[in-house]
Amino acid sequence: MEKIKKLRNIFKKEKIDGYIVPKNDEFFGEYIPDHNDRLKFISNFSGSYGFVVILKNKNYLFVDGRYTLQANNQCKKFFKVITIPDKMPYEIIKEKKLLIGFDPKLFTKTTLSIFLNRSNFKYKPIEKNLIDKIWKRKININRKKFFKLPENSVSEKYSLKLKKINSYLKKKKADFLLVTASENNAWLLNIRGHDTNYTPIPYSYILINKNKKVKFFCDLKKISFSLKKNFKEIEFIDIKLIQKILSEIKNKKFIIDKNTCSFYYENIIYKQNKILKLNDPIYHLKAFKGKKEIENIKKAHIFDGVALTKYLFWLKKNFNKIKITEMSASDKLFQFRKKNKKFKFSSFPTISGSGPNGAIIHYKATRETNRKLKKGDIYLVDSGGQYEFGTTDVTRTISLKNSNKRVKNIFTKVLKGHIAVANYKLKNNTSGSKIDYCARKYLKQIGLNYAHGTGHGVGYYLNVHEGPQAISKKNKIYLQEGMVVSNEPGYYEKNKFGIRIENLIYVKKDKNKKRFENLTMVPIDKDLINIEDLNGNEKKWLNNYHKNVFRNLRDHMNKVEIAELKVACSAI
Repeated sequence: MEKIKKLRNIFKKEKIDGYIVPKNDEFFGEYIPDHNDRLKFISNFSGSYGFVVILKNKNYLFVDGRYTLQANNQCKKFFKVITIPDKMPYEIIKEKKLLIGFDPKLFTKTTLSIFLNRSNFKYKPIEKNLIDKIWKRKININRKKFFKLPENSVSEKYSLKLKKINSYLKKKKADFLLVTASENNAWLLNIRGHDTNYTPIPYSYILINKNKKVKFFCDLKKISFSLKKNFKEIEFIDIKLIQKILSEIKNKKFIIDKNTCSFYYENIIYKQNKILKLNDPIYHLKAFKGKKEIENIKKAHIFDGVALTKYLFWLKKNFNKIKITEMSASDKLFQFRKKNKKFKFSSFPTISGSGPNGAIIHYKATRETNRKLKKGDIYLVDSGGQYEFGTTDVTRTISLKNSNKRVKNIFTKVLKGHIAVANYKLKNNTSGSKIDYCARKYLKQIGLNYAHGTGHGVGYYLNVHEGPQAISKKNKIYLQEGMVVSNEPGYYEKNKFGIRIENLIYVKKDKNKKRFENLTMVPIDKDLINIEDLNGNEKKWLNNYHKNVFRNLRDHMNKVEIAELKVACSAI
């Protein structure tokens, strides 16, 4: 591969034996502009997470279980694909005395220590990114303005949020908090931006001191006069000056976000100050959605449910009459969503996979892989929208006149796991790790499992994947009132099919008791259910869920669609 040769030619000049390229850019967000996707440029891998280590005579691509199949399809000609955490980089690259270069603005010390600290080799920060030296591309400078959310769409004003941060700093005896996660800045100031295609984040950094003084670092051309007027006490500063300003602070106690504060900025602070072993408190505060937010999220899910349900009715009626491909199906779904004026854009790239492509967990159809939907397949569609105001994420697996008994049996086991999560009796100390077991239980009874977590947190008109809460084997965060998570067990059989059922749910409190309540309003395909395998409680849950879907969607449907909805939501 010519690109790799060009990169290796620089190794001698830099006196290094290899170079690491991550997916993220300097803001560490999940989605990045195309011109910053250095990982895709050098490796051809298009997934949302991963990194490569390029040595003088070997290349490694490290991904998690969601992307193993995809990475092998896209990159195995030039890269050895390794799935983490099954195998870690320090277990693979065992050569001694290697000096590996990296861009210090694209890695955190935490990431480097998790993946590389136990290695025999050393690493060298190189400020000028080596991929940029070989990648000549046009960079489109985005100058779209940041904007403030209306007061009636948020539960707390930014001044109250700032007070909470201030009291946290005082309690922890810290002088400064450096907020480097753009989504946390968005939450704190109740603002949003246009800096990625799927998440309305404002690329920025915020420095808060214990006296509530706030410095907001960004591209100043994105700050309008009207926005500035709303934040008179905040100092807006050109992002290029952050290095200088941080360098001038001495002998202070800092809290930084270890997940998004780069090696570069952490080093500047560390040289002259003390960094406390504490996390950015905004992650925790942001996880709790207030009453107004939950109300708006519910509305967004009804809008989204209408679009997706109409789309699924259209698909089932037409896949056998006209040519529908994975890509044209995805485009059609986007058109259904666009009909709602509150819809802004997709919350992530739509996964539209039929037959064997459904087995690729984070599949994205391309011209080369694009399959026609055909009779006998099952079709998996995982998609979501950013609405004013709310973020959705939903997966449905649809029968295209599939009659395979084994597929039905597995789908039903996935559904039983989904229902077990939705019905889980929450206690004060319930964490996602306890619930994850229930989601897998029925699949495991027949020797099957899936290589991803059961659920992730979801933002409020923000990141579709948001922490700290999740339903996964290792997540120990207690699930509390107002937290939103996904419920998405699945099963994937290589080169054959994929199954996933995903709803968003939130923690509701009723008379001091907590329970999950569904947010997603889309019928589950009864054609794939082996009804004999559901017990009485599971049938009751499904019937109640479908009653609720019918009640919420019927007023948005025409006569023909109401008739179809009645059938889709009828009791089993």
